Amino acid sequence: MLRRLHASQPASFAFTPANEAWARAQMTKYPEGRQASAIIPLLWRAQEQEGWLTRPAIEHVAQMLGLAYIRALEVATFYFMFHLHPVGTVAHIQICGTSPCMVCGAEELVAVCRELIHPKPHTPSADGRFSWEEVECLGACANAPMAQIGKDYYEDLTPAILRDLIAAFGAGEVPQPGPQQGRYASEPAGGLTSLRDHAGGRLPFNFSVDRARRLGDTVKRIDGTEVPLVTPWLTRRAETPGPVEAPEGEPVMPTPGEGVPVDKTGITVMEAPAETMRPDYAPPPSGAGEAGTGVAAPGQPVATGQAATGSGAVAPARPAALPAPRHGRPDDLTVIVGIGPKLAALCNRLGFWHFDQIAAWSPEETAWVDDNLEGFKGRVTRDRWVEQAKALAAGRRPGP
Repeated sequence: MLRRLHASQPASFAFTPANEAWARAQMTKYPEGRQASAIIPLLWRAQEQEGWLTRPAIEHVAQMLGLAYIRALEVATFYFMFHLHPVGTVAHIQICGTSPCMVCGAEELVAVCRELIHPKPHTPSADGRFSWEEVECLGACANAPMAQIGKDYYEDLTPAILRDLIAAFGAGEVPQPGPQQGRYASEPAGGLTSLRDHAGGRLPFNFSVDRARRLGDTVKRIDGTEVPLVTPWLTRRAETPGPVEAPEGEPVMPTPGEGVPVDKTGITVMEAPAETMRPDYAPPPSGAGEAGTGVAAPGQPVATGQAATGSGAVAPARPAALPAPRHGRPDDLTVIVGIGPKLAALCNRLGFWHFDQIAAWSPEETAWVDDNLEGFKGRVTRDRWVEQAKALAAGRRPGP
């Protein structure tokens, strides 16, 4: 499908100060001379700021990364995630029109978009709030027909369901993404034919849908008014090899790949940052909590001190824990280098949800956590969680 830049372009582009800081932070993730690898997140942030990807924005990103303009244009025109035309201010709907979706009714979905939004693709509706286009395969063939709306997939669609989705977005709601006709994920439409023994213990929603529900930002745009994503290794002095001595009070973060643990599959535990994780955590029974377990009653932190041995030596002591995240909003612990989704979930089960909790751990408390990370013992000290958490807690936007 031919993709060209829009005929009408703005005169210039510049990131907002917050987005500029975010973009520069992303570039530090890559070794010197490899900053071009940051092109997709930078183009995406430019698009979120402006609503669509303009030629000045593409050229601005190319200049930041030291790329020829044509190289950045090749990326922007290849991926359908980049909108090369002005789009609706509320939502842009991308209907998958490749074979599986087509035979399952994609043409009927296109007809709904023509009726409710505009007869032509890439053209905002009369009120400017919606736009649509037909795109190539989005990779959710088992749940055809489907559409990408903003950042999320909406699957198992019918014309009636799509009408309801458009109405909900128009009313300021964010409908739940994922399968729209009762399926959990991509199992057969008639129900599971295998792995039935595991169905009873699964979470209410699959991971992708659950995360989308928690974020609630399917069609949100980043205009620079939000706190930029923290890049933990940004404060590292790249020009100084080996251990770095930082001025007093300034944390030193590891560079990507330095001391990053690897799981049994050989894949590094470092994951792409996410704003929240669904905790695999069951709140304790109501009451004062179990004696000796360190689990408090709901709403109360666990107060623990240093545990003294009979000989007077100080033994590892369990840190203060919480039965649930404050205000129902846990920090994304995977932002800490060395913590992946499994370790984040384990921390949540132990009652650790926030950066400031980890930042406050004493050496004795750090030793306790190191000893109690099932399958990950010693990670706290090795990956310097406390130092990283102190920096993250200092730069984190306070909750409500």
